[in-house]
Amino acid sequence: MDFTPSEEQSAAQGLAASVFGDLSTHDRLAAAGTGTDAELWKELCAAGLPGAVEDIGLLGLVLLLEEQGRTTAQVPLAATCVYGLLAVAGHGTPEQRERLLPGLRDGTAVATGAFPARGGVHTSDGALYGSVPWVPWLRDATLVLVADADRALWIVEAGAPGVGVTPVETTAPWAAGRLVLDGARGERLGGGPEAYAAVLAAARTAFAGLQAGVCAGSLARAVQHTVTREQFGRPLSTNQGVLLRAADAHMDTEAIRVTAYEAAWRHDDRREYAAQALTAAWWASEAGKRVVHAGQHLHGGTGADLDHPVHRHFLWGRQLDAYLGCGGEVLEELGLLLAAARQEEAS
Repeated sequence: MDFTPSEEQSAAQGLAASVFGDLSTHDRLAAAGTGTDAELWKELCAAGLPGAVEDIGLLGLVLLLEEQGRTTAQVPLAATCVYGLLAVAGHGTPEQRERLLPGLRDGTAVATGAFPARGGVHTSDGALYGSVPWVPWLRDATLVLVADADRALWIVEAGAPGVGVTPVETTAPWAAGRLVLDGARGERLGGGPEAYAAVLAAARTAFAGLQAGVCAGSLARAVQHTVTREQFGRPLSTNQGVLLRAADAHMDTEAIRVTAYEAAWRHDDRREYAAQALTAAWWASEAGKRVVHAGQHLHGGTGADLDHPVHRHFLWGRQLDAYLGCGGEVLEELGLLLAAARQEEAS
């Protein structure tokens, strides 16, 4: 295995770091409130970063999302790429790719996904009925990838008849909404549950990469704080307890990063990676929760300030923990997958 980024992937990551670093500032994030930073999204699309994902692959997307996570930039990059760009490119018909991909590449179309399937949506006579309690970046979306109870995929236009969107505020400012489908018409994507499983695995990998960035940003802020903050005449960073807590957070962050890299690399190399995607999701959920708690605690009372940047990392980390399925749920699914594989080998 070689996770070394290609020249194109490194260039895209460097460009993303520059754009996010320049524009996703504390003041701009505060001004954006709980919605998307529309100007930042335009800058990302003008730089060609969403469209580049087709060329740099899932590993390249993970690298971009790491940079987003470091600054907690409020843009629908992950959702548009995994539920739109990569899903349509990988499972769409030639006609669907020709019609839908241009808008997803240049940012004029924003996609999201009603994932994972939990039985809330069903079909009747080709129409979709049901609801999904919350969908990330739904308030920005023009296209929604819906998974029904049978794990079939449907592309639904957000403004179409029978599609209702109610704003929902979540822990992280993801412009989320409640999706209600009442006789909505959609178009099928892919042939069946296989496409659903592939999109879900890619999404888990991508959001794990986002969590790696969130954790790295939280830890960087904690290090800066403990190096400059003094107590009893010396920096907090000289306290052994602080050092150990920061070291544990660093190891957890690296575990999230390397498992996301492995899953993405296997995807791009066309290898089986369902177990690796679940492993990445588990680390992102369990370890991510520990890291953002540590980042907040190492700031002391400052970490409890709702307006402090580190608190934003805490909120994102907890939201990603929930969105990825929470550690116990993901671990159970991974155990069942490994047990089924072992039984198949034995037979």
